[in-house]
Amino acid sequence: MESPERYEQLIAYLMAHLPSPVEQEEQDGGVLVFSGGTPCEVVVRLTATHVIVEEFAVRWDRAYQPVISPRRVGSVNWRRLPESVLMNVIGQLIKGAREMRLSRYRACRFCGRTTAPEWLYEADLCHTCSEEGLGAVH
Repeated sequence: MESPERYEQLIAYLMAHLPSPVEQEEQDGGVLVFSGGTPCEVVVRLTATHVIVEEFAVRWDRAYQPVISPRRVGSVNWRRLPESVLMNVIGQLIKGAREMRLSRYRACRFCGRTTAPEWLYEADLCHTCSEEGLGAVH
């Protein structure tokens, strides 16, 4: 890799600027994947040339089978931009992805808890209340 120092700076930046807690894993091809927040809010993929920022999302294949399916917010070639510009762009992409994710949360009409969209039974009803209050079976 041409610039290992800059790559390490990107890792440190992502660890510091993603919502806590931040998890990091390495995928095939040396791609580092960072997940930030509980529940997850933002996913960032760091490759040898790009930083890809995604809003965390889930789709359900079948009942009880959630599949992580993030939505891409933006991608930047980190080798082509000056450091300060790069960090500003990544920061704004992370902020945008997080705001998009949080805007999809809804308060349950029964318990009042704010819930991530993948755990809502209806637009304003969480799974727990749907089971306890309405007898829904998932």
